[in-house]
Formats: sequence, C-alpha cells, structure tokens
Amino acid sequence: MTTTTPLRPQYPFVVRHGDVWKIALPASLAFITEPIVGLVDITVIGRLGDASLLGGLVLAALLFDVLFSLAYFLRIGTAGLTAQAVGAREANGGLVHASRAIMLAVLIGIAMIAFAGPILWLSNRLLAPEAGVSAAMGEYFAVRIWAAPFALLNYALLGWFYGRAQATTGMMLQMLLHGIDIVLSIWFVHGLGWGVPGAAWATVIGQAVAALLGLGLLVRHFGGLGRIAHLVPLTELLDPKGLKRMFGLSRDLMIRSMALMGAYAWFAAQGTRMGEVALSGNALLLNLLMVAGYFLDGIAQAAEQLSGKALGANWRPAFDQAYRLSFAWGFMLAAGLGLAWFAGGPWIIGLMTTNAEVQQHALLYLPVAALCAVTFMPAVVFDGILVGTTLNVLMRNGMVASLVVFLAAVAVLQPLWGNWGLWAALHCWFLARGAIYWWALERRKAGLFAA
Repeated sequence: MTTTTPLRPQYPFVVRHGDVWKIALPASLAFITEPIVGLVDITVIGRLGDASLLGGLVLAALLFDVLFSLAYFLRIGTAGLTAQAVGAREANGGLVHASRAIMLAVLIGIAMIAFAGPILWLSNRLLAPEAGVSAAMGEYFAVRIWAAPFALLNYALLGWFYGRAQATTGMMLQMLLHGIDIVLSIWFVHGLGWGVPGAAWATVIGQAVAALLGLGLLVRHFGGLGRIAHLVPLTELLDPKGLKRMFGLSRDLMIRSMALMGAYAWFAAQGTRMGEVALSGNALLLNLLMVAGYFLDGIAQAAEQLSGKALGANWRPAFDQAYRLSFAWGFMLAAGLGLAWFAGGPWIIGLMTTNAEVQQHALLYLPVAALCAVTFMPAVVFDGILVGTTLNVLMRNGMVASLVVFLAAVAVLQPLWGNWGLWAALHCWFLARGAIYWWALERRKAGLFAA
C-alpha cells in the first residue's frame, strides 16, 4: 500500500458567518468613511452655491481617483500576497511584501509630484471643462498632489493589515484619516474661507497623519526598525524572483485599475459635455454610489482575506465556504443599500447642494442610480476573491473586456436616451464584469489547489 504526499502542505480551517463579519464589519465601517469624505467636500463646496466650484472639485477628485488607482495594486496586491503568507504560516507574516510595497509607494508618490504639471495639463485636455470649472480643478490639484506619497503609503500599510485580518486596525487608521479630513475641510472652507484649496489641504493633513501612525504600528509590531532590517535583509527585499512576481502583479492590477477608472472618467466626461448642471447632478449620484460600493467592499475584503488564506493553506473547502458566504451576505447587503439610497436620496441631495437645478437633475435620475447597488455587487465580491487568490491576469482581462462592453453600450444607448442611456450603460458594465469574472473563475477553481 502506498500513500501520496500533497504537492503543498495543507492547513485545514473552517470559514463561518462570524469569520466573514469579523473582517467585513470593521472594514465596511472604515471603507464607507472614504466616500463620505467626498460627500462632505462636495457639500461644503456645494453649499457655496457656485456650480463652477462644485464641478471643479468633482473633476479634481475624479482625477485623483484615477491617478491613485494606478497605484492601487499597492493595497490589493499586498493584501492578497499577505493573506496567502498567513495561510501558508510563513514566519514573517507577509513583512517582505509590505516592505516592497512601502518602498514602491514612496518612489511612485515622489514621481507623481514631479510630473504634476503635465498631469494637470493632460487632464484639462481630456476632460475639456469650462473656464470656471478648470480654474477650481487646478486650485484643488495644486494642493492635494502633495498628499501622494502619504496616500500610497496608506495603501501599502492597509494591504498588510487587511491581509493579516487585522481589520480593526485598518478601520482605526482609515477612520482617523477621514475624520481629520472631514473636520478640517469644514473648518478650512467655511471657518477660514479658504474655498476649494481648503478642502485639498484637509486631505493632505489627514493622509500624512494616518501614514505616519500606520508606519509606527508596523515598526512596533516587529520590534523596531533594526528588527525589521534583520527579518527582511536588503538581499531578500530586492530578490529578483520576488520583485518579478510583484511587478507582474502590479502591472496587471494597474491595467485593471486604469480600465476601472477609465469607465468612471468617461462617465464624468460625458456629463461634462452636457453642461455644469448635468456634471454636478451625476456627480452627486455617483458619490452616493461610491458610498454603497465602499460599504460592500467590506464583504469583498472578507472574501479577499479568507480566499487568500485558503489558497495559502491549500484547503479547497475553506475557499468554497468563503465564496458562498460572501455572496450570500453580499446580496442581502446590496438590496438593503439600494433601498436606503432610494429612500434617503432626496434628503441627502438637498443637503449636498443648494443649487435648485442640480437638485432637480439628481432627483430625476435617482431611481436608476440606486439600482446600481444591486447590479454591481457580484463584481465587487469577485474582485475580493480574485485579489485574494492573486488571479491578476483574470482580473485584468475581465476588466478590459467589460470596459469594451461599457463603451459600446454608451455609444448605442446615450444617443438614444441621453443621460438615461448613460446610466443604463453603467449597469451594462457592472453586469458584464460580474458575468465575465464568474465564467473565468469557474474554469480556474480546480487548478488553484494542489492535490
């Protein structure tokens, strides 16, 4: 009688409802503060009553979303690699992945500051805003670009914390960051009268404080900088094989992020071409969509950590349990968020802006916008699973394919139905992403785990 040895060791564990919510709840509470900051910034500027200032803030915030999304691999790549290291019971718990990400974060952030001028020029050419909107966008951009190194450091640090299932620490850092941002934004804009630059300075300060605290927590966890240097010597940090894997993952996730933000940028650009009112009204609804999306990201974060841990542990039953529970809770949350968005939308829109035309536009399209909470849920949860299992090529190809679907839908539906068609195209994009990811993952599941 012969026995077979697994190609990789197996570390069995069980995924329960409580395991999902132990990560999802603090992550959701933390993530939802990010779009709330956007809502507060829009509100403090929107209540000044100038559609040009509001439009400039919206476009500048979108520009930073696009710019920073190109480096979002620092968070999601680090989280996936760290979760797998935890599952495989590696001694340093993903420290080497965090160290490489931190090194890259600083370098990329400095490069963004160095190329700030060309970035702003190109953005004006592509978005083609009106003169007043362009001026406000430039004022915001010139200040907030100094937050780039801190923002990217926060991505790397949060990836490490969430990859280790330290969701409470991640929640604390994000709530601190955004709490500072919200308080200072209100004070700088309405208290000191700094206008659009005041909202930008609030973000810079919040990012810097959170990044420095997060670094301090990481260093303390490993017993100081000297201990970290011992655990991750320079030769391991610059190991060609490890760097090649990280850069390959980074490249694919960067392309994925470019396609993701490209769709939102195209959506905003179409609003720009319909005038300040359409731009601002769509932006209000899109920010409400971000609130729902970031809250659902808590479930995606749980799916990411648990599926990554299952892959590292080489234990398929845990992966299947994480998959099933993440989608079950995702559907329930999405339905509740959509109903809350539809019911509370009129009050929130009235709070966010005093411009009657913008209010009227946003209220008209509220129902079709609120439905997004349901249609984009599968794509959000699949994102978490694919990040956890580091199926970066699948993510990249699926996102690019769904972007093609979105652009085709815009080309067909917007000329027929105007802004209704633009929102319908957004639904087509969400549904296409979910369907493509499901089909591709079903074909790959069996090969993820060694027998």
